[in-house]
Amino acid sequence: MIPRLLERYRKQIIPQLMKEFNITNPMAVPRLEKIVVNMGVGEALQDIKILDKAMEELSLITGQKPVICRAKKAISNFKIKAGNPIGCKVTLRRYRMYEFLDRLISVALPRIRDFRGVPFNSFDRAGNYALGISEQTIFPEINPDQVTRTQGMDVIFVIKNSKSAEQSRALLRAFGMPFREKE
Repeated sequence: MIPRLLERYRKQIIPQLMKEFNITNPMAVPRLEKIVVNMGVGEALQDIKILDKAMEELSLITGQKPVICRAKKAISNFKIKAGNPIGCKVTLRRYRMYEFLDRLISVALPRIRDFRGVPFNSFDRAGNYALGISEQTIFPEINPDQVTRTQGMDVIFVIKNSKSAEQSRALLRAFGMPFREKE
């Protein structure tokens, strides 16, 4: 079964962006390549069970098993040795990516208290968008009664064929991303 947002992208968003940005080739229209969800768990140095719990919650949220991220260098100020597990991440592509984006936009983001929209200027030079989420309990898959520790996460949208942040913003807005007004 084709995800709802992928079908909408193919039928509505591609023609809309071609018209808006004067693009003649449909293959040159900006598109989502992948979504990376990352959890930095610095407390895993003292207790590895915290990392295991974070990995379990991240797999519930994304529907895919996370990979453990290890420290590349030793940092004595933070008591980190090279090779210590310090986080986990998931790279979503294809159908799972669109399903996660749909759940993020339509279910999770509206559950944030006092939500006024996502930041307008979190784009890098390549047109990728980074979104920080302060707690994992906004996702309906997580039972708030079983959460021992609130954990934040970063969600990075990697956008291919984007010439500018404006094109990336138009793509995400067409998917339904609720941006704040210009700050």
